[in-house]
Amino acid sequence: MFERTQLKLLTKKARQEASHHNFRQSAELILILRDIDVKKGLNINETVMLPHTPTKMATICMVASGEMGMRANKVGIDRVIGPEQLDRLSTNKREARKIARSYDFFLSDTALMSSVGRSLGQFLGPKGKMPTPLPYGAPLESIASRFRNSVRVKAKNQLDISVKIGDEGLDDEQLVDNATAIISAVERKLPQADKNIRNAAVKFTMGRPSKYSMISQKQG
Repeated sequence: MFERTQLKLLTKKARQEASHHNFRQSAELILILRDIDVKKGLNINETVMLPHTPTKMATICMVASGEMGMRANKVGIDRVIGPEQLDRLSTNKREARKIARSYDFFLSDTALMSSVGRSLGQFLGPKGKMPTPLPYGAPLESIASRFRNSVRVKAKNQLDISVKIGDEGLDDEQLVDNATAIISAVERKLPQADKNIRNAAVKFTMGRPSKYSMISQKQG
């Protein structure tokens, strides 16, 4: 497994090598996998709650109506789509595609899931963004809070994973905590856990990746 000291060194070096600009740069963790036959299928699609929240939190879209829709608006969910809007999206592929791109996570009233599938399924499915179904009376405030502090970790038939671990507003220790949470989630989905990770890198938006090889660690 990755040692915390090594992750911290990667993060520190990546921060030092990033050019300074007048915007807050994102920090990204890159994992390269090994010894996995992707032809036999590799599908990682995990929602990982980060220990430390980046400045820009994840965005949420929810499909709901009536009282549940009102509660979704009240807790600050970024966009709430009602049944009528959902029906219109089934004939407006351009808008449906735009919505699928615009939000990190999707939630839906369980009763509306079949309608979501007809209207947005073809755009959300390939992105691994199909909504989490919620029953009536679900605690929306705590659910929304959890998703806002989360990232989606994806790898489908490919040996590389890239995911944001925060931004330069977080210190190195906080970024390492976030990276560790993501690596742990990935290892749990791999056949041989950390043995299936070839190397890792940390990169800021305007910098070069700072890399570390797991193979050399094991051989050493």
